[in-house]
Amino acid sequence: MIVPEIVPVIVLGAGLAGLSAAVAARAAGHPVTVLEAAPQPGGRCRSFHDATLGRLIDNGNHLIMGANPALFGLLGRVGGPGLTAIRPAAYPYLDLLSGRTWTIRPGPGPLPLWLARAATRPPDTAPLDYLPALRLLRAGPEDTVSGLLGGNERVFEALWRPLAEGVLNTAPEEAAAAPLARVLAQTLLKGEAASRPYVADSGLGPALIAPCQDWLEKQGVELRTGCAVSAIEDDGRRVTRLLTRHGPLAVDGATRVILALSNPAAHALRPDLVPALPTRPIVNAHFRLDAPPSLPGDLPLLGLTGGTAHWLFGRGDVLSVTVSAASGLAEQPAEAVAAILWADCAKALGTPGAPLPPCRVIKEKRATIAHTPASERQRPGPATRLANLILAGDWTRTGLPCTLEGAVRSGQAAAERLGAG
Repeated sequence: MIVPEIVPVIVLGAGLAGLSAAVAARAAGHPVTVLEAAPQPGGRCRSFHDATLGRLIDNGNHLIMGANPALFGLLGRVGGPGLTAIRPAAYPYLDLLSGRTWTIRPGPGPLPLWLARAATRPPDTAPLDYLPALRLLRAGPEDTVSGLLGGNERVFEALWRPLAEGVLNTAPEEAAAAPLARVLAQTLLKGEAASRPYVADSGLGPALIAPCQDWLEKQGVELRTGCAVSAIEDDGRRVTRLLTRHGPLAVDGATRVILALSNPAAHALRPDLVPALPTRPIVNAHFRLDAPPSLPGDLPLLGLTGGTAHWLFGRGDVLSVTVSAASGLAEQPAEAVAAILWADCAKALGTPGAPLPPCRVIKEKRATIAHTPASERQRPGPATRLANLILAGDWTRTGLPCTLEGAVRSGQAAAERLGAG
């Protein structure tokens, strides 16, 4: 029997990719230390108490689906409060211009039979309007979403644009079609169970980050917060030293370093090893209401078309709004963003013109990479030319767009390479 080599591991970054790498490495028996620049772990998946709202809110909204085996495997290992499934899978939509609603309800198998029912496809469309979607099956590396699917404007604006912006955080005119095709193949085309949405009733931090942190602590892993790394030094073959806020940290010949920062941060540290990938913003707003919201479709999530807001999520008396590919909106003042998004929310709630409630706007100006054909080609794998430096992050070549599942997979892939240095 081959016994894996046990090596010390230093993980740079305690976002979901870094925590996933740390859990996988420690589960394999490696001693692990995690360095995180922020005061708390979680990265873009963290939750925090907002004084204006008096509530715990998520930094951003993330959709978790049944087809997230790596994420659920991680949660199975570390435990936690769990997630609540919306069963059977349903995705209600409201068009703000017409007031019409529909609900996507995937069936039990791979055939998209929901397209045959008027109530489960966008209004004023017919099943044959969706035949161009077959082009996704042969999407090439240079194909864009609009290039393959832009022929029917009604279908494009009601389905393909929201999907491209929500899944890829990239406008469909520039978004690569291939990663969207891969996501659809793993979700809607696998049926109801794979498409089933899950919500974190307690927030993403308590549901995902805190269980990882608690598990690592029980396993003897040291998590050093407030410990930014300013340089990664090497001798041409291996990392030899890390310069941190708390002083230099020597890296001996046996130690492996997993660089699990965002692409901009990783590139800033080692531009010779990490390509600078273009990014796109996401804007979130959280509104505290007088009572828990009742959304069309009677579920805690609602997709919107015909306005600025893309998705609404209700948790308790807080209504959260997400706008992906939000380059223009992200440049506006927070007060203007709040007013624009609340106008859409008020329409969706059936109370147009309602006064603006307490609000917190969060702009992630470099939330994810832009999933263009050019950037997809540049996404690196975990290995680098330095034998003991490994990359992780949802921006690496995971086979998925930048998602929670992609982040977890990247961390696990990095941990699998620990014996290769």
